[in-house]
Amino acid sequence: MSEKNVWLSKYPDSIASTITIPEKSLPQMLRESAEKYPHNNALSFYGRKVTYEQLSQTVTHFASALQNRAVEAGDRVAIMLPNCPQYVISYFGILTAGGIVTQVNPMSVERELEYILNDSGAETIVVFDALYAKVKSVQASTKLRNIIVVSLQPSEHAFGPDTKFEVFISESSGRTSVVDVDPTENVAVLQYTGGTTGRSKGAMLTHQNLLANVLQSYEFFKNDITPGAERSLTVIPLFHVFGMTACMNLSIYTGAEIILLPRFDLEEVLNTIKNEQPTMFPGVPTMYVAITNHPKAEEYGIGSIEICNSGSAPMPVELLKEFERKTGSKILEGYGLSEASPTTHCNPSFAERKPGSVGIGMPSTEYKVVDLATGTEEVPAGELGEVIIKGPQVMKGYWNMPEETANTLRDGWLFTGDIAKVDDEGYLYIVDRKKDMIIASGYNIYPRDTEEVLYEHPAVQEAVVIGIPDEYRGEAVKAVIVLKAGKEADEAQIKEFCRQNMAAYKVPNVVEFREQLPKTSVGKILRRALREEVKSK
Repeated sequence: MSEKNVWLSKYPDSIASTITIPEKSLPQMLRESAEKYPHNNALSFYGRKVTYEQLSQTVTHFASALQNRAVEAGDRVAIMLPNCPQYVISYFGILTAGGIVTQVNPMSVERELEYILNDSGAETIVVFDALYAKVKSVQASTKLRNIIVVSLQPSEHAFGPDTKFEVFISESSGRTSVVDVDPTENVAVLQYTGGTTGRSKGAMLTHQNLLANVLQSYEFFKNDITPGAERSLTVIPLFHVFGMTACMNLSIYTGAEIILLPRFDLEEVLNTIKNEQPTMFPGVPTMYVAITNHPKAEEYGIGSIEICNSGSAPMPVELLKEFERKTGSKILEGYGLSEASPTTHCNPSFAERKPGSVGIGMPSTEYKVVDLATGTEEVPAGELGEVIIKGPQVMKGYWNMPEETANTLRDGWLFTGDIAKVDDEGYLYIVDRKKDMIIASGYNIYPRDTEEVLYEHPAVQEAVVIGIPDEYRGEAVKAVIVLKAGKEADEAQIKEFCRQNMAAYKVPNVVEFREQLPKTSVGKILRRALREEVKSK
């Protein structure tokens, strides 16, 4: 913990400053919960309930079927699904078979999907039936040999040589070959992230990294969580590292019921709250905005919610107060990143919550703010610098990227690329996000991804993408474009081109055309200058 964490002396019995992480795999965590809470509901999906005993058994069958298809320890298996029971089964089934879960955003377009499949070397994918054609279109240029298709509605559709999820599980022998997992060394998940620069990178999260973050979170929230009694509303996607840990893994560790919804639809969410009465609701600010602004929200029994863990974007103070007034719950804003499984900080329920702060460090988490020039000198409280982090939740490194790993992990510290300050009590304040990253509705958007597509448009000469303030999304994507001489294009045409070549959340909300872009003396586009223009308006 930071030496500045004087709050510990104020609240000595609040949480342990350090915790011991047992050498245990994630499948072991599930099996222990199934033994402890066999008849508790583990999953709820549109009225369908799955107990912990049933979940554990189905996971074993899925793992057995994978092994029957020659999936071996260390093999990467991709999941491209919305939130559904099959996601949880696939995730733990892959890990039980000794495989590595490769997370794929279902909104990815073909070029993004192809990159992740080839970078990871995945030979097997579990995919939602609506996305099946997308997978088939890239299969020939990847190593894919097993495609397992999930349908959430009864379907007579045939998938050629590929296998429906239920048929695949029926191939199981009911037994799995024992896989010797070293929780400290063996990677459990490849969590793809744009990081601070360059192409998308697979953060290697080990079993111990992920278990550590679960245990850290439990220790932090232990005064608010009753094991075996909680119900967690899970709308944030499980392919996102926040949903994976805060909703799925933490719930399974504590024997909670995971109430799954595949997307955020306000009326559906409110009706689910009314019918299921969740006690926990991890989410992003846009979700809380929508619920708070619904004129009849309180009629849906939102008072059942006791605690909300908010991440991925800043939480407006007035929104926080209004949501808490309507629900009687507590919103605890936190901070993390894919490379840290993800949570490193959170505002405490057991101590002072400071508006604008992302709180204090998780147990066994060291952090400090260092100078921007060298990253070697810790700056005094209140001064700006780069926040760096050390703890058992910090990734092993980036998949097949030793140079990027060396740049990000230095002397045991994770350099986040985020500009921050700490106060004299150890509370962390994120002042500016990673230099270029845009966070809209909880999605991390890396400008280069959008810019590369813009540059493929035949009329575009130069393009730069920045984030601009958006009351609902937190940030929106703005593209500033210079057209080639003699070429024409309007905003609608640019947006349509983008929609055809990238996931919808990356498509610019605003397109501005200019004669020229601000540049340095060597011709580098000054993205920062464009951001400053927005701030000054």
